[in-house]
Amino acid sequence: MSDATRDVTRRGLLGLGAAAVALAAGAAACGGGSRPGRPGPGGTGPGGSAAPVRPIGDGSTADTGPQPRQPAGPVPLQPGETPPQFVVFSWDGAGEIGNGLFPRFLKLAKDHGAAMTFFLSGIYLLPEAKKDLYRPPKNPVGASDIGYLKDENVRNTLNCVRQAWLDGHEVGTHFNGHFCSGSGSVAHWTPDDWESEIEQAVSFVTGWRTNTGFTDIEPLPFDYRKELAGGRTPCLLGQDNLLPVARKLGWRYDASSPGGLQVWPGKRSGLWDLPLQSVPFPGHTFEVLSMDYNILANQSKNTTRGASSNYPAWRTQATSAYLGGFRRAYETNRAPLFIGNHFEEWNGGIYMDAVEEALKGMSDKKDVRLVSFRQFADWLDVQDPKLLARLQELAPGQSPAGGWRTYLSGA
Repeated sequence: MSDATRDVTRRGLLGLGAAAVALAAGAAACGGGSRPGRPGPGGTGPGGSAAPVRPIGDGSTADTGPQPRQPAGPVPLQPGETPPQFVVFSWDGAGEIGNGLFPRFLKLAKDHGAAMTFFLSGIYLLPEAKKDLYRPPKNPVGASDIGYLKDENVRNTLNCVRQAWLDGHEVGTHFNGHFCSGSGSVAHWTPDDWESEIEQAVSFVTGWRTNTGFTDIEPLPFDYRKELAGGRTPCLLGQDNLLPVARKLGWRYDASSPGGLQVWPGKRSGLWDLPLQSVPFPGHTFEVLSMDYNILANQSKNTTRGASSNYPAWRTQATSAYLGGFRRAYETNRAPLFIGNHFEEWNGGIYMDAVEEALKGMSDKKDVRLVSFRQFADWLDVQDPKLLARLQELAPGQSPAGGWRTYLSGA
């Protein structure tokens, strides 16, 4: 990774949460998907299935049976077979803050058969009036470097998270207060701090009904403690002390590594290490991390607003960065591509447009699978370690010698 990219990793993610929740409510909420029945006797599972709805705890969540719209069980790649091209689109925070971006991308995913990962910030389901329930490690009670949502947006977020799961997407965690600087930064947290933060994030998701007092919203249709398989830390900091806790909790992967390369992943501390990656950045000799904010940090000097006259060129550049990373992998080592995003309208929303155009440009290609991190981990788990090790030998942009049939035939 170049010095320029490394610098953007440090600068571009610091203070991210401070601008995260400033938009007003009012955009269209999620809805229209299949819904589980209300908890209680006679309730039915997703889509009206016969599976009973079993409320969990205060009824904030419920066991409604297997998640709908999941792919067939993964199968091992055979020697000599061309690997699929996996692409994971993921979203940090995953709150519907009134700008309509959460429902926009749920629709886009449905239109193109994509699964995504939504890393939910736990405090997005905690009303600001109850913020004293949050006791962040190494920070004052109720503190947060991202804003608490208005009650209307808590409702919209609940509806969107529910629909996301019913549509087949993964709900991971982005933890809570997004602390990235000072003595309270997650970079300084101990394993005990991370354990407390995770438990609180889970409690806000599984106890929203008690905390909000909402009685007219259906439960989230999953057991979050069982569903939670991984997360991404604020500002990509603190992974080393998080991993032992994540492993103890039975998580499958972590997506917090900064500055990864487009290579086939391995494991750290027993979890699949699935980092953001350096991808070609048109017009520059250095590469940029595969996240909207890092592209923004290069384009508008680490602010969330630049001169509007630059927007068309910047939109094209961002789209080309995503598609350039895709093509490099697709045409060579077939390494998975991981893209991180935020439901934000920075620089006139050009990064949302870039993500949409990139997804459309990838979705119709042969062998492409638009999956969640958990689905990708499922695939990795069933692969022959020797064959996977052979894939891991390929550098970014390196084609298999002799073609896939030859390169993987002896694995």
